[in-house]
Amino acid sequence: MNTETILEFDKIKAQLEDYALSEGAKARLSALSPSLKEEVCRAQLEETTRARRTLDEYGTPPLTAMPEIDKILTLSVAGGMLTTSQFMAIAGFLTACQRMASYLKRAGSSDTVMASYAAGLQEAGSLQNEITDAIHGDQVQDKASPWLYDLRRDIERMEEKVQQKLTNLLRANRDICSDAYPVQRNGHYALPIKRELKSRMAGTVIDYSASGSTCFIEPAAVQEMTEEILSLRVEEENEVLRILYTLSDAVAQQADVIRANQQIMEDLDFIFAKGRLSQALGACAPKIGVERRLDIRGGRHPLLPREKCVPLDLTMDGGVRGITITGPNTGGKTVALKTVGLLCLMAQCGLHVPAAEGTYLCMNSQYLCDIGDGQSIAENLSTFSAHMTNVKRILDQVNDQSLVLLDELGSGTDPAEGMGLAIAILEELAASGCLFLVTTHYPEVKSFAERAEGVMNARMAFDRESLRPLYRLEMGLAGESCALHIAARLGFAPALLSRARQAAYGEAERAAQSAKKAKQAAKGGPRLQRQKALQRHEARFSVGDSVMVYPEKKVGIVFQPEDEEGRLIVVVQGRRRTLSYKRVKLIAPASELYPDDYDFSIIFDTVEQRKTRHREDRVGLDKKRDRQ
Repeated sequence: MNTETILEFDKIKAQLEDYALSEGAKARLSALSPSLKEEVCRAQLEETTRARRTLDEYGTPPLTAMPEIDKILTLSVAGGMLTTSQFMAIAGFLTACQRMASYLKRAGSSDTVMASYAAGLQEAGSLQNEITDAIHGDQVQDKASPWLYDLRRDIERMEEKVQQKLTNLLRANRDICSDAYPVQRNGHYALPIKRELKSRMAGTVIDYSASGSTCFIEPAAVQEMTEEILSLRVEEENEVLRILYTLSDAVAQQADVIRANQQIMEDLDFIFAKGRLSQALGACAPKIGVERRLDIRGGRHPLLPREKCVPLDLTMDGGVRGITITGPNTGGKTVALKTVGLLCLMAQCGLHVPAAEGTYLCMNSQYLCDIGDGQSIAENLSTFSAHMTNVKRILDQVNDQSLVLLDELGSGTDPAEGMGLAIAILEELAASGCLFLVTTHYPEVKSFAERAEGVMNARMAFDRESLRPLYRLEMGLAGESCALHIAARLGFAPALLSRARQAAYGEAERAAQSAKKAKQAAKGGPRLQRQKALQRHEARFSVGDSVMVYPEKKVGIVFQPEDEEGRLIVVVQGRRRTLSYKRVKLIAPASELYPDDYDFSIIFDTVEQRKTRHREDRVGLDKKRDRQ
């Protein structure tokens, strides 16, 4: 399954095709793909904006389907003869061009670009008049030429004479006729004569009835007039062919004009289809650019009913490259994931998005997704194997310009191993520099997002009273699956729930605390870290150094000296950022700013962290006194 199908962009393109009339515009809309050039994206969005504005102010444009125009022009240029229906198609198209020019001129009073389309539609009024004067419906009209008019009048007069002669013969020979009316058989005028009495009527037998009891005789008295009529009809047919060939040549002479108009009409059909989709979705033009951030305000999934869709507010900036979304099942995590990807994809294709003004969407070199169940019996893939196959492909392709969307990362296998894989994958994505959004239920992944540079938590809101998801994304907060809470509301015993919570989270919490203490002991605290950093000849920076971060030119404090790859962690405006040493310049070393025994946790720890440590220390002292 490709990315367009996963994000349901194929359904958006199907809607666009429904709004278009011409096959050329439908084909172009079906082939829409994200542009990788910023100026092209912005031009395409502006194009959609102009179409939307024109639709809002002047109503539906007089477009046409342009059936088989290419085939008709090719035939005429090759010297072929067009049919009456093909001429009517050309005339209808030229009429539509005139109406469109008038429509665009009205719109052009406030939009010079739309007026330029009107100027591009060339006049072909003389050809249009020639066609409509000569052809009506599927018939060449009498007035198409004076000679055709005269021929048809002569044919009418001769036919009247024949009818009068036949009527007289019928009255005079009523006793031998099997019917009271003359007939036509095989292009000849005849009388229905009883078979056994046919010898009494001079003439030629043309046909017999199905029963054989009646023969149809062309009387000798009308044969000469019939031959004259047939001769006139041959001349009429030749004149009609001459008129059609002459008109076909006239179309060929105007083929370049018609093709140019056709291209403009197809362009307008394409543009107005985008505008009509914008109208239908109540959408607007987002801001778009190469800056790697997202700011979605009141975003809606375009395939969900507007009145039932909870708006999505999501921000990724200030160095945030990844978001882990948590919350209950059926709480809207996957919809949020798809909404972000689909809105970015639409904007990069020049389409308006259903979101509020001020929404910013970044351009992406590729959209890499693992959403949904990829289980395959044919390929012997389990759900977990299918997910891992997709994730492997994503990790092989990802770069710092990618947007990665992963749903239920690490699910479908042993929870411990799945959690480990999830964190390892997130570390790889963070190292790649891509933008990524991930949904998960693992508490360890939430913890990873809290401590990892450039990654933050978000959760889908849940009403604990009604036990219903609210489908609202809350940034900066970690959610929970709410299984224990739901079980409590359903009446499960508190003791059982306590054991469940301990089994689910107790070990993980103890392990996290142990790992933290072991890490601090191994490093010997901030003071020892600083001393070791100063002793390393290769280290360019030490803990506590005051530095300037480029290109933002923001002041920060070194939290962790650079590693073997030349990356260090700097605290800038309260956030830890992993940077290359090349982006950092020393302002003042820590040795000039702090005493030797300075406790850097005062700078680096948050107020809440200091309060927590203080409480832990106090509890420890209390326990020590109790033992004594």
